[in-house]
Amino acid sequence: MIYVILTIVIFNLLIIIFKLFAKFKVDNLQALIVNYITAGTMGFFLSEKSIDLQYILSSPWLYHAMAIGFLFIVVFNFYAFGTQKVGIAVTTVANKMSLVIPVAAALILYPSDQISTEKIIGFVLALIGIYLASTKGGKLSFNIKYLWLIILVFVGQGIADAIFNDSKTLLPPGEDMLYFIVLFFIAAISGILILLGKSVASPPKFELKNILWGIILGVPNFFSLLFMLKALSAPGMEASVVFPMVSMGVVVLSSIVGIVLYKENLTKGNWIGILFACAAIAVFSFGHYIFG
Repeated sequence: MIYVILTIVIFNLLIIIFKLFAKFKVDNLQALIVNYITAGTMGFFLSEKSIDLQYILSSPWLYHAMAIGFLFIVVFNFYAFGTQKVGIAVTTVANKMSLVIPVAAALILYPSDQISTEKIIGFVLALIGIYLASTKGGKLSFNIKYLWLIILVFVGQGIADAIFNDSKTLLPPGEDMLYFIVLFFIAAISGILILLGKSVASPPKFELKNILWGIILGVPNFFSLLFMLKALSAPGMEASVVFPMVSMGVVVLSSIVGIVLYKENLTKGNWIGILFACAAIAVFSFGHYIFG
């Protein structure tokens, strides 16, 4: 459980840093590229094993790391585009609701991850909590022509999470850092290619602040994935519980941070959503005592 809590706390730290990006007019893509390079470099220095390229290329987890690295940067760009075209609320709901995909994949692929009464109840409470906590007035409206964008955010994030969860079955002891090195550097390379593509139409303006904020983001980003992997790999912790609990924890804690640090006003629906989220966490944590 400690790794779930650490993951929630660090994910919220990432949210705070992203809010500061907007305040200081940081170029998101440039900072993200530096962030992934920073995170990959941390994996390099913390790795217990030497970097053997031939071994990495033959590793069973290689394609998982490459796929996630590519999806990270692509989904973020879809997310950023989505906030512009359909709004923050719609895009955020699509992103958070994507937990349906890794949870469904875990229940189907892993015999040890079984459906239970508390999981069903907790999962339903979680989805209701996410929806209400992420919307104003409990309503979402958008131009139907951008439905494809919402679907890409939902599916892209969900697939990335499902692949990440499956990675724990392929990682031998002591190779998690090698895995993160590949994942983060593939994300950085993908980001550089996107940046080069965008520069054809509009040459980018490079500023020192983008590098500095990228480094600031990279450190907690590295630990967010490390603790998430450890939470998914911990004895007795199932993916069908970890993903909803992390999502709910982020919803609750980010709401508290918004009230305390940014004086955000929550609607009645938001408060109800937070209560549903807390109820979901309680069911996932203690439901087995009630439902047996």
